[in-house]
Amino acid sequence: MAIYELGLPAGLVAREFDNPTQLANELASAVAEQLVNGIAANGVATLVVSGGKSPVAFFQNLAARTLDWSKVVISLADERWVPVEHPDSNAGLLKRYLLQGPAAKARFVGLYSAAANLEEAAKVADQALAELPAIDVLVLGMGDDGHTASLFPDSPNLSEALNLDSQRRCLPMMAPTVPHQRLTLTRQLLASARLPILSISGQAKLDTLRAAVAGDELAKMPIRAFLNSSLEIYWCP
Repeated sequence: MAIYELGLPAGLVAREFDNPTQLANELASAVAEQLVNGIAANGVATLVVSGGKSPVAFFQNLAARTLDWSKVVISLADERWVPVEHPDSNAGLLKRYLLQGPAAKARFVGLYSAAANLEEAAKVADQALAELPAIDVLVLGMGDDGHTASLFPDSPNLSEALNLDSQRRCLPMMAPTVPHQRLTLTRQLLASARLPILSISGQAKLDTLRAAVAGDELAKMPIRAFLNSSLEIYWCP
């Protein structure tokens, strides 16, 4: 479905699905295809995903796909600064739902470390991300406030995180709700993905996306930084 059929201007690629199950299946197919192509072209393919509850069905669907998982590198767009065993850990979510079966052979590059403080943890993650191969696929989500990854509106460090000339790959970020401490990939790294995808569901998210397209202040709705012709949008009611 063309983007204008969702009430948004033309220029972006968008697909509307009947339900979350259909969206998860089609998203997994698109991501798996891109990973296969990346492996064929470069011998390795990299996937960066977002956490939360929404991607669980997508993770399970993708884990069942047949591809050479030993040649896949997986990382996160953002992370809560909590151990992997914590129920709010995005790394823990991936280990439960994506890094299972054959997909467990993928190399996972996590963002969390038990550093002395959040800034030191961000520096450790930044160094780890220096070894990340070029990103083949990026799957972003979006909050009702227009945040994506952990790029929250008006947060400390947001200006640097959105700066395409920043030398940082990972920065500390404060969420407006508990848990407050986050680690996020910066815009310059996220924007390097060959195939960026935004996956959202529900009328409220669509309304947020419309508001983001209509505005121009990045600090108010950071998702605006990624709304360009390279982005593919997956949406269901």
